Parts: sequence; structure tokens; C-alpha cells
Amino acid sequence: MSLAGIASQLLQLAIALALAPLLVGWVNQCRAWLQNKSAPPLLLPYFTIRKLFVKDAVVADNASAIFRITPYVVFGAMCCAAAIVPSLATDLPFASAADAIALVGLFALARVFIALAAMDIGTAFGSLGARREMLIGFLAEPALLMVLFTASLICGSTSLPTIVETLAHRDLVIYPSLAFAGVAFTMVSLAENARVPIDNPATHLELTMIHEAMVLEYSARHLALIEWAAALKLFNYSCIGLALFFPFGIAEGSTDWLAIGIALPVLVGKLAAGGFGLAFIEMTSAKMRIFRVPEFLATAFVLGVLALLVHLLLGA
Repeated sequence: MSLAGIASQLLQLAIALALAPLLVGWVNQCRAWLQNKSAPPLLLPYFTIRKLFVKDAVVADNASAIFRITPYVVFGAMCCAAAIVPSLATDLPFASAADAIALVGLFALARVFIALAAMDIGTAFGSLGARREMLIGFLAEPALLMVLFTASLICGSTSLPTIVETLAHRDLVIYPSLAFAGVAFTMVSLAENARVPIDNPATHLELTMIHEAMVLEYSARHLALIEWAAALKLFNYSCIGLALFFPFGIAEGSTDWLAIGIALPVLVGKLAAGGFGLAFIEMTSAKMRIFRVPEFLATAFVLGVLALLVHLLLGA
């Protein structure tokens, strides 16, 4: 493990930490523009996180250790995911750990801890949000695994760097299986990141909120870490989608600084296009009833299975 490789790895993590709130701000701006509203400042998520870090935390008297450590566990899990998802380069020190199944496990770890913390205080809203979150996770994770298995079968490996290198350097081929997988992945991403039509990150209505219901008891630095982790999760899912379906522009070597320098603006451009697409989907969609969510995610799972079958039976 060379010093250049370690520096590249730290650079990728630092860029993820820096760009994640910016991506949230960009999506919020695009959504406001599409709705013909005054857009919030692009850097508003940074100001919010900074403001929360300088406040004094208020913790309930009956809070256990789980409630106190959850923000750090969730933030750490999202940082690990950001380190292993190939967003700038593939040949990084953490490349050997960048297994698709392990990545799903990191997301599941964060979900379990935040659900436990939501129920720890004993409030009605926290328990409601935790139950809804686990329902969504129970339905979304199999669909995500089907998408990842489809790409793994095409490339012969569950390693994300290998998948990126294989897809990026093949001749231009249209895979019908990846088309099905792309639609399924988009549906899963909307659900996992609490976006419309599954959830609305801008609402605090008790009967509709999912993610916000779980973090109502957090404040100050704890809430800042939760909000930063949520932005990192959106960033990670965006980078996973780019790695699977738009892998061009990602550098191969961790010591090729010229290629990494080129990969950075390419990544920013792809994230900007993806953020606009996310805002467009949210603007043209309506928040669905919570009882319709299983149907939505079951459709995503069926599309993921179809993608797998199309590749296995037709080789396409």
C-alpha cells in the first residue's frame, strides 16, 4: 500500500464529504426552479451543518448509549461506503473491500442503528418512523441486491472496481438487462434516500414523514452528523448508479493524478445531471400513501429479477 494510494483514498473520501451537502443543495435548487419558486442558497446545507455543530446538544434523560452513539455509527458507515464506492478511481487501497454485498451491509447497519435509536426514547413518532424505515429497508434491500447481482453476472465479479473497469472498457453495447436494472435502482434510490414519492424530506407532517420522524429527538452535533450522513447516503447512491450505468471517466490507477484530476470534473458533471434528474422526478411525482410503498418496491424487485433473468436466459 503506497503513500500515493493512501493519498488518493483520502482524497476520494474528502471529496465525498465536501460534495455530499453540495449535492443536496443542488437538488433543492433544481426542485425550486422547476416549481417556479425562489431557490434556496446552494450552500445552505453547509450553513445548516455548521450552525448545528456550534449548538449545545440536548439529550433525553432516559436515552441509552445506543441513542448517543448512533449518529457516529451512521456517519461512520456512510464514510466507509463513500471510501469503497469507486467515484474517482478504481485501484484504491479499499478496492479489495469494495464488495457489493458488503456495501449493502453498511447501509443496513446504519438503518438498524437509527431505527433502534428512534425507539430508544420511547416517543410515538420515533417508533412510527422506525417501523416504516424497517419496512422500506426490508423491501428495498432485495431489489438492490438483484440490481447488483445483474451487474456482477455481466462482469463476473461482485467487486465494484472490477464492475467499473469491465463496463467502462468494453465496446459500446446496450444491455437490456441493465436497462431493467437501471429503472429498479432508481426506484430503490428514491425509497432509500427518503425522496418523493416515498417520503418528502421537506415535510414534518406526523402522518407522512419517515426519516424525519426518527431524528426528531436529536439536536446540535448529533443532528448535524445525521444530516451529513443523509447527504452522504444520497451521494453514495448517486455514485453507485454512476459506477454501474455510467462508468466512464473514472480513473484506473490510484497514482495517475492526471486521470484523477480529469475524473473530478467528470464526477461533478455527472452528479449535477443526476441531481437535476432527481429533482425532475420529484417535481413530477406525488407523495404516495404509505400503504402503496410495498407495491412500489415490489415493482422494483420484479424489475431487478427481470434484469437477472434477461441476462441469464438471453445473455443480454
